[in-house]
Amino acid sequence: MKLCRMSLLALALMAAAEAKPLVYCSEAAPEGFDSGMFTAAATNDAAAEAIYNRLVEFEPGTTKVIPALAERWEISKDGLEYTFYLRRGVKFHTTEWFKPSRDMNADDVLWSFQRMLDPKHPGAQASPQGWPYASDMGFPELIKKIEKLDPYTVKFTLNQPEAPFLADLGMAFTDIVSAEYALQLDKAGRSSDINLKPVGTGPFVFKRYDKGAQIRYEANPSYWRGKQLTDKLIFAITQDGAVRTQKLKSGECNIMVYPNPADIPGLKADPKLTVLQSPALLLTYVAFNAKKPQLRDKRVRQALALAIDKKSMINAVWQGNAAPAHLPLPSRIWGYDKTIPAYGMDVEKAKKLLKEAGYPNGFELNIMVRSGSSGSNPNPKLSAEMLQNDWRKIGVNAKVTVLEWVELQKRTKAGEHDVTVYGWSGDNGDPDNFLTPNLSCASAESGEGRAHWCNKAFDKLLDQAKRTTDIAARTKFYEQAQKIFIEEMPWATLAEPLNTVAFQKAVTGYVPSPFTNNNFEGVGIK
Repeated sequence: MKLCRMSLLALALMAAAEAKPLVYCSEAAPEGFDSGMFTAAATNDAAAEAIYNRLVEFEPGTTKVIPALAERWEISKDGLEYTFYLRRGVKFHTTEWFKPSRDMNADDVLWSFQRMLDPKHPGAQASPQGWPYASDMGFPELIKKIEKLDPYTVKFTLNQPEAPFLADLGMAFTDIVSAEYALQLDKAGRSSDINLKPVGTGPFVFKRYDKGAQIRYEANPSYWRGKQLTDKLIFAITQDGAVRTQKLKSGECNIMVYPNPADIPGLKADPKLTVLQSPALLLTYVAFNAKKPQLRDKRVRQALALAIDKKSMINAVWQGNAAPAHLPLPSRIWGYDKTIPAYGMDVEKAKKLLKEAGYPNGFELNIMVRSGSSGSNPNPKLSAEMLQNDWRKIGVNAKVTVLEWVELQKRTKAGEHDVTVYGWSGDNGDPDNFLTPNLSCASAESGEGRAHWCNKAFDKLLDQAKRTTDIAARTKFYEQAQKIFIEEMPWATLAEPLNTVAFQKAVTGYVPSPFTNNNFEGVGIK
């Protein structure tokens, strides 16, 4: 009888331990749960990092490419063929809406990529808005064909060499989805459900999404890298940084990102908490919509950039948790041109440029920013109001519009803004990942580049830089591109923020990413 009671107690304690979820206070709602369809960091965390895997991934905390769903790969000497040997025995999630009949194989890889390359592919219709990241990275033009050599071997053939291609395959938009599940949805006339009821091979299985409030996951019991340290994962979507801080301190969440700068000293002083701050591949910038009449003239964009009191903005908005920036690359990434000097605030020169451009009395424009906060900007509204004040001094009257994050993305992609305060975190450690998705002609056409700026000479340099694997040669191309950028000023780059994450000391295994991703594989609570 005593043994029986002890066994029951042990079982009860085990059940209690298993029921304790890991709660993450995230900064924004995801756009959906199929990363190929979107570009936002919050979506990548909720989808790519939790639900899916890719052929290759990045070693935690670094930009080093490591094997994932592909155990190994071979690259031809001419850089045109990439052959991947897939891992065997990888299971797709079993859910209420899908029960896989086979393991992950080459068919899934082909489906995941071909839907983004061929608009006639049956999987393409799942995303009415297209496949923005693949498009901006030029994948449809780059990839000549993808072949299934056998059930566990896939070969990509490129039309020309692409130096960052392997690292690109570690990015969120290349998640491997289940072809079997996609075909099931297609036959039922519900292709878009792949974005609402996701199925992947990753560490956590999607269970439920209460829109704008909470996402629930359970640990994948058949995960190929082993069982997780927590049985349940919850994303508590909390846009306000101060509220995220309160929830962390009260124990409502175990991990939070992007605290308000004013709250960081208090978090550091709390003996129950750990605060990690690290440099990241992250930029905050003011994008000028170059398709708008007043902003087509580079002198106007230069004037607006010169009128910004960057020092005051960084002090007020980031409060010591960011460094000033002026180029389209973070200073810690290779290819950054240290010879290009930062420009200072110069109101008189700004006025002169506006006069030369035909606006001696200034003009009116709108600034669109997101509500809440993010890793790139703890207070977008304040940033916009400071721009408004600075530009008033040169006769430019700005109206500030604050929008929910998904709405801001939609409207700025459509080009409704004159100016927006935006941010970008790198996804693969390559300079191309900052320049091509944001400043190429393809990004201007798709709208993903919020400057809507296309410069053929700049574009040619990006293309040349991708065609060689010689780092010194690539660096020279990127240095030339940065000189064009600083002359044309499609952005006024503001800052390189520190990546700040806070969590309870009971949390184990969390590793901050240089890409500012948040991955909870291997994370637990003591």
